[in-house]
Amino acid sequence: MVPRSILFVCLGNICRSPLAEGIAKKEAQNRGLDISIDSCGTSHYHVGEAPCMNSIKIAAQNGVDISSHRARQLCKEDFVTFDIIVGMDQNNIETIQQMTQKKIYKLGDFGFKGACVPDPYYFSGFEGFKKVYSMIESCVRGLFDVKFT
Repeated sequence: MVPRSILFVCLGNICRSPLAEGIAKKEAQNRGLDISIDSCGTSHYHVGEAPCMNSIKIAAQNGVDISSHRARQLCKEDFVTFDIIVGMDQNNIETIQQMTQKKIYKLGDFGFKGACVPDPYYFSGFEGFKKVYSMIESCVRGLFDVKFT
């Protein structure tokens, strides 16, 4: 069965997962796929906030607009709504698995040999966002190659 929906999950839903959502929406459009794509965070820290400015900037530099996104927290309904749930790192995956028995994927498994997508705040400056964007873009393409072909 071909999946009809994807949810990307990070901690606060203001940098990594909105980037993954935006990149995936662009990839789906480029491939002519009609699927639902969303993102959220495991925490409530940033609910209602826009993505961080560096995420908006790096996305825009790559033709992806995430400026209208607003952070939300993962909820139980997401496990029914979404066919594929993808965590950015092991901590996120462990938190999600405490809420469900559903299979949770790690984005890095689709392009970086199981590596976690690091929080760009752990890098210094904008370069970290460039590196994280590149990693997410590569992995999202890998995800689509595996799940949608």
